[in-house]
Amino acid sequence: MDAEGFHLNISLVGNSGIVLSPERRAALETSLVILQNQQKFNRVFFWGKILGIKDDYFIAQGVGDDEMMDRKTLYSTDCVTWSLVPQATTAMKEQCSVVKGRFTGDPSYEYEHTEIKRIGEGEDAQEEENTITIKEEDRLASVISQVDEDVAIVPRGAYIKAPSGTVIRNRSFQGLEIHDAVKLSSYFHFREPVRLNQKSLLDKADLDKAIDFLDAIDEDVPKRSWSLQLERGSGLIILRSLLWEGLTFYHVPGTTKYGYMYNGSGEMNKDLPFML
Repeated sequence: MDAEGFHLNISLVGNSGIVLSPERRAALETSLVILQNQQKFNRVFFWGKILGIKDDYFIAQGVGDDEMMDRKTLYSTDCVTWSLVPQATTAMKEQCSVVKGRFTGDPSYEYEHTEIKRIGEGEDAQEEENTITIKEEDRLASVISQVDEDVAIVPRGAYIKAPSGTVIRNRSFQGLEIHDAVKLSSYFHFREPVRLNQKSLLDKADLDKAIDFLDAIDEDVPKRSWSLQLERGSGLIILRSLLWEGLTFYHVPGTTKYGYMYNGSGEMNKDLPFML
């Protein structure tokens, strides 16, 4: 969700139950502008909120010249003071995947996980316990990275890939037409493509290399992991993720108003394949 026009953008996801108190909203409007100036970002986005037991984490992202790759994530518990989220590595994600349950709201909190390894075979086999500690700040980084990987989306044509490989905003994008806006194929994952690289040359023949450089969400597995809603009258398009419950994407067809916001516990819905 773009920080510019934040008070208007937040109202577009109000029907999904995403509401901020007047105090939080006022604090965010001010601090996000200050954050952009201090960190020299080209643009700042309000990513959303991860609910904790003691405190909630408010997440913001700032981008540079390349809006997909040159991106930094910050968090705050008071909407005033922001701290940089560490880079989530593959090893960090694997380690944090064993942690279950709600966030505490304390970034310095440490989880303990005990692994039992069986050494040897037969009667001589022995069990060895290994206890590892995982910082909540690392878990926060892993969850944000996973949400971005799985459900961060943009409308088709909103971004273009320059000949240099840099991903930038498409200044000629004026929003999707209503007949395209109600199709899942008109929305792309905003991260490095995976399925696109696996397609044959015949499948790519009709694609526009400048704008069709991402994976469309209509090919997501499991199928029907997105819920699309068209609000009659306003024409507002709402997309909700069933995999990461709390992720809401909005777009007003024929305008440049679009964005997404996460408001949840930071836990993936792993039961989704059995619910569909």
